[in-house]
Amino acid sequence: MSHVATLVSNPKHPAVDTAALAKARALLPNAISESVLRPGIAADIFFAPGPGAQEREISDLVRAALAPAPIDVIVQETAYRRKKLFVADMDSTMIDQECIDELADYAGLKAHVAAITERAMRGELPFEPALRERVALLKGLPLAVIDETIAKKITLAAGGKELIATLKANGVHTCLVSGGFTLFTQVIARELGFDENRANELLVEGGKLAGTVREPILGRAAKLSTLQELTKKLGIRAEETIAIGDGANDLDMITAAGLGIAIHAKPAVAAAAAARIDHGDLSAIIYSGGYAQA
Repeated sequence: MSHVATLVSNPKHPAVDTAALAKARALLPNAISESVLRPGIAADIFFAPGPGAQEREISDLVRAALAPAPIDVIVQETAYRRKKLFVADMDSTMIDQECIDELADYAGLKAHVAAITERAMRGELPFEPALRERVALLKGLPLAVIDETIAKKITLAAGGKELIATLKANGVHTCLVSGGFTLFTQVIARELGFDENRANELLVEGGKLAGTVREPILGRAAKLSTLQELTKKLGIRAEETIAIGDGANDLDMITAAGLGIAIHAKPAVAAAAAARIDHGDLSAIIYSGGYAQA
């Protein structure tokens, strides 16, 4: 059995039933066996496609056949399925919001800033100048709004705590890497249990945001280099890494990882990633590693 297709649904909307498994199995070449990871939520089907099989094409075929059932399908080789490095974006990935948009709300500019954020995440604007433009609009906000934003506006994405706890219990090194700000990543990483975090540093003058960020900006290239640096530092293969994100600045690390997952992502990112999660929450990544509910 060289490959595995993992069918996953959102825990709030169980959809991986016997009918779905039968339909998927009929489409997978040389399907050998199946294993339920969590009843109604996640299951593996092991199969053996011929040489040159394209995992993403197979997953798209099965996903389309299962529609409109809200089921995500992740197809990968069984070798190196259990990863040793996990690198994750923060905004709209490990948390439900974009931190800079929530900060801008205190300046009465949320709609304006959010529009720029959306275009940058879709890849319609270069990330670095878009970040400088948005940060400039925050100039003069008191530093205290950071803590207030975290306390009142930021929520952890569903399944995140379970995901990081499972990975760490199985010896996986975890890194939160964000084009956002250290004042947020330090708090979120600690709360979720990440081993480390990397992000941009907002500059402060007299207890207020200066409207600038320390250069060089951590963006698309820096996220990729973080993945590569940690892979080398840990002495592991690229196949033993997993990266997740939703925006254009995550794309390079997603496509370079052993398993790159676009989670509730922008269209260009979802189209380019090896795997995509449209329906499930972050717990779907637990099942992609073959971990059962127990």
